[in-house]
Amino acid sequence: MDYRHRIDGAEVDLPIGKVVCVGRNYAAHARELNNPVPSEPVLFIKPNTSIASLADPVAIPAHLGQCHFETEMSILICEELAAGCDEQQAQGAIAGVGIALDLTLRDVQQQLKDKSLPWEKAKAFDGACPVSDFAAIDRVGDLQNQQIQLYQNQQLRQDGNSADMLTPVLPLLVYISQFFTLLPGDMVLTGTPAGVGPLAVGDQLVLSLSDLIQSQTQICAAS
Repeated sequence: MDYRHRIDGAEVDLPIGKVVCVGRNYAAHARELNNPVPSEPVLFIKPNTSIASLADPVAIPAHLGQCHFETEMSILICEELAAGCDEQQAQGAIAGVGIALDLTLRDVQQQLKDKSLPWEKAKAFDGACPVSDFAAIDRVGDLQNQQIQLYQNQQLRQDGNSADMLTPVLPLLVYISQFFTLLPGDMVLTGTPAGVGPLAVGDQLVLSLSDLIQSQTQICAAS
């Protein structure tokens, strides 16, 4: 793995940890996939082997069926958050904020769901979490007023705002820490707005988070 965490263009001395993801944190996205709107956060984990840089081409295992994009605001953790932490501690544990893709093998996921099996093969495969550099938290402003956009071949596909999260960022970090201790170098993906869809080899993507982050990448086939 040649990925390294970078904040405002500079590499930071944090390990490459796990990625805790939040499913269905935007009601419109839950509805577009015919899923119930959850009463509490839906959590799953991607290992650090899933992490890739959005600065490089994004490789998808197209031979395994449709691979969908899900664009999300990402949070980089720099201090331990364990059970019993509060929102003030959660705020202090955020090093930076970025943009990421929660890649999902949708056909594989449906097959697993139909059998009541876990989703890891659909969500946690190698390269399933392409991420941008991070903007330092002190220049981010309101975490609950960030615009999340994805253009696919110059067509706007996702355009949502973090204000629409069912569980906002700080309560979300507190909730996650009740089950999984967050360690320095971990990332949290905070959910995707509506508009997810399939990728094809050759697609050009532009992802942005407000005026803080913009990343461009191209889709290629996994070897």
